[in-house]
Amino acid sequence: MKKVIKTGEKPGRGCYVCTNCGQEVDLGARDKMPPCPRCSNNEFTEN
Repeated sequence: MKKVIKTGEKPGRGCYVCTNCGQEVDLGARDKMPPCPRCSNNEFTEN
């Protein structure tokens, strides 16, 4: 089972996928996880 990352967390550099709609979000090393730009969901998994 993949770890769930929530909006506001700093999971580190990588590509993350919305658990609701599948939208991918690319983050840098110091970026905070935003809400999903497509559906506003707050949970992601690492791609």
